[in-house]
Amino acid sequence: MSFSKRLFDGAKDLLPDSVYLSIAHRHKVGRFPNVKTPTTFNEKILHRCLYPDPRFVDLTDKLTVRDYVRRKVGEQYLIPLIANPDAFTQEVFDALPKTFVMKANHGSGFVKIVRDKSETSFDELDALAQQWLVTDFYRVARERHYRTIKPRIFFEELLIEPSGIVPADIKIHCFLSRGAVKPTIYTALISDRFGEHPRGDMYDGEWNRLDIAIGHYPRSEKPEPRPANYEELLSVATALAADFEYVRVDLYAPEDKIYFGELTFTPGAGVFPMRPDIVDYQWGQLMGV
Repeated sequence: MSFSKRLFDGAKDLLPDSVYLSIAHRHKVGRFPNVKTPTTFNEKILHRCLYPDPRFVDLTDKLTVRDYVRRKVGEQYLIPLIANPDAFTQEVFDALPKTFVMKANHGSGFVKIVRDKSETSFDELDALAQQWLVTDFYRVARERHYRTIKPRIFFEELLIEPSGIVPADIKIHCFLSRGAVKPTIYTALISDRFGEHPRGDMYDGEWNRLDIAIGHYPRSEKPEPRPANYEELLSVATALAADFEYVRVDLYAPEDKIYFGELTFTPGAGVFPMRPDIVDYQWGQLMGV
């Protein structure tokens, strides 16, 4: 690790949000951002981190967003909620079914898949839950709309494909440029995310695979077939995104069903390297500030 990186890691909690994000952007994207007049996708996302729309709070909270989904597209697209306790207790654990997913509502990555409850324990899950609950997710990447989300633990049904794997993450980037009749769509498909060979591919709105790398995920050897319910997936995503110039709508499509995952307004916190780099500029042109 370089001296500058060690210095940054040691001082990052003391840095103002704008300085922290600018340095992180330079480290991960390769250039210092223009925060005052952003032009790239990452710069505009960074601007959102610093100056979030007040609506982002309730729609980022993985529990309160469920009401928004009900109003916009209907209850049938929500993953069934098993429990949303005020506190995680032994009694709550005992009442859980054999398989479930434990999540926290106030950040990204707070997911624990349990395929067989007999292979874990209340103490094990409670330790993980307490670790999540004391994590101030705003401090992780300075996305300011996370600051006022009250941390909660909740439990959902575990979605499983007939093959036994967890369904792919279908992350639909919806850009509704000013004056546009319909949104511009890019779909990131993250397959086998919790398995041994996760991979990521990007598709356009017609499901043509694009030569765009997604974070740290390697591309698949060949494109995945277009989902049979792709038109419905787009319909659900665009309905949920209709009130915003840009939002990423995460969905799952096990078998012939569709389930909502989350809404993401600041993916990558404005420090997400995009390859090739020109995509950062192209996506930026689809957004206002």
